[in-house]
Amino acid sequence: MYGADGKWLHHDGVFLNHRDITFKENIWWSYALNESFASWYSDVSELADHLTPDHFPSGAVSDWKRGLIQTITTTFGDIPHQRCLAHVARHAAILLPKGSPFLATRRLRDIALFLRRIKTIDDMDEWKRALTVWGYQWGEMLTEKTKAPIGSTKKWWYTHGNLRRGWRLLTTDVDSFFVFLSVPGLPKTNNSLEGVNRNLKGKLGIHRGLTTAFQVSLLSWVMVFSRMKKYTDLRKLWDAWRRRS
Repeated sequence: MYGADGKWLHHDGVFLNHRDITFKENIWWSYALNESFASWYSDVSELADHLTPDHFPSGAVSDWKRGLIQTITTTFGDIPHQRCLAHVARHAAILLPKGSPFLATRRLRDIALFLRRIKTIDDMDEWKRALTVWGYQWGEMLTEKTKAPIGSTKKWWYTHGNLRRGWRLLTTDVDSFFVFLSVPGLPKTNNSLEGVNRNLKGKLGIHRGLTTAFQVSLLSWVMVFSRMKKYTDLRKLWDAWRRRS
């Protein structure tokens, strides 16, 4: 199973990481200015050149950015692609605060966070029913509008903008939430890559003040060493590095 995610270096670009989730191994990485289709495709197409068709992934998990979705489909075909539920729940928690004065917001937040606990088809059906009931009870709030004061550049805006965004988050591409239920071995979150990114962030924290070029170099070496499983492999790496130096 294939997973991909990016670690942003503030506003100075992004470190793209590709991981074999099944065997918990980092298999490719690079630096790009953004997470556009061009950036992801440049990376994944080069990775694919090192793989035979028999070794192409049988499934993927990602944070569902459009450029990455298109890249995976273009490169690996129509393989099962799971949307990371941890990303969805995290985004929903930001849009739908726990301390909101509106019961509708708090209830939709609970529904969003329940995504992470889904393990069976019955759980999925329960989640969909809860979302449908919410729509019947509070759906009118999604269309409420507030008139703009005199002199404003807008005539009106949606009263509950973040509630609308939260609802749209949970009702767009819903089938992508539950691919893992029908594909054995496909995880429902990108936590394997999240752990890698936390480690990279920690390394950058230790070495504060590095320029972007040195940050990329540091992270690349961290990724290289993450693949060294034996002392003999480590010795080969150092010997190759000395020869190039």
